[in-house]
Amino acid sequence: TAGANAELRYTAGHGVNGGQEMMCETQDFVLLDETSMYLKVLEGFLMVLSTAGDMIFLSDNVSKYMGLTQTELMGHNIFEYTHPCDHEEIRHNLRLTAEDVWCSQKRDIVMRIKSALTHRGRISNIKSATWKVLHCQGRAKVCTASSSASCLLLTCRPLPLSHTLLSTHTFTSQHSMDMKFTYCDQRVTSLLGYRPDELLGRSIYDLCHTLDTKCLNKNHLNLCLKSQSVSGQYRLLVRGGGYVWVESHSAVIPGVQPSRSRPNTNQPLCILTVTYVLSGVEEPSLQLSLDQTYQRYLR
Repeated sequence: TAGANAELRYTAGHGVNGGQEMMCETQDFVLLDETSMYLKVLEGFLMVLSTAGDMIFLSDNVSKYMGLTQTELMGHNIFEYTHPCDHEEIRHNLRLTAEDVWCSQKRDIVMRIKSALTHRGRISNIKSATWKVLHCQGRAKVCTASSSASCLLLTCRPLPLSHTLLSTHTFTSQHSMDMKFTYCDQRVTSLLGYRPDELLGRSIYDLCHTLDTKCLNKNHLNLCLKSQSVSGQYRLLVRGGGYVWVESHSAVIPGVQPSRSRPNTNQPLCILTVTYVLSGVEEPSLQLSLDQTYQRYLR
């Protein structure tokens, strides 16, 4: 594919050491071939970054999301187009570690990038560009003979994602900015066993598997800083015992304002979440929290 050829040219140009042409693992090119198929199914585009942040390849469908063509972006540095507040996180993910040399470490970044697309889908001047939030996931690919030939392979998806997959295996909820439930739809009962009224005032952290709180913390931080986020996979505890694997797509939206009928209500911002349940109940006989017990909700 064009992506594989682009990376091959980049690697060959940077990987000559002692007259011998350096070759990276062929698996990298196979992954790029597979990605071209995935991009037809998933909402998003492919981006390959050097460790200095140079955009050495983007899939040609980038213009669909950014309003800028492949040729306009390639060769430029990612820091020219991303929000200054996100630069530290991007640099951290570009940095290679000792673990990256032996195995491809995952990368997961939420960044704000300039987009020349208007809300109506028209292309505007880059000087009047707006910020689009991207969820970028991928891996570091390390060529040990020359660190300058190493790169990051990322699949970038715009947020919020279009929720075309809403089904009986999803539920929607609304939260205060500290992630306490203020609303939850009825489908949560069949999926997790809790009634919506039982969850009101409780935090999503109360239902999260202890080992996954770091994942939830990162998602919460991205929400507060960038207004949109995708959690990645984590576990929610099921009433009575066990847990299910889920993924949450969230956005910060204007909340409920005071009115005559609700004069004491004042939530300028709130979090709207769609949670996808990805598995059945695992280890149903295991109780990891008092919040799973039926007695916890007796009044």
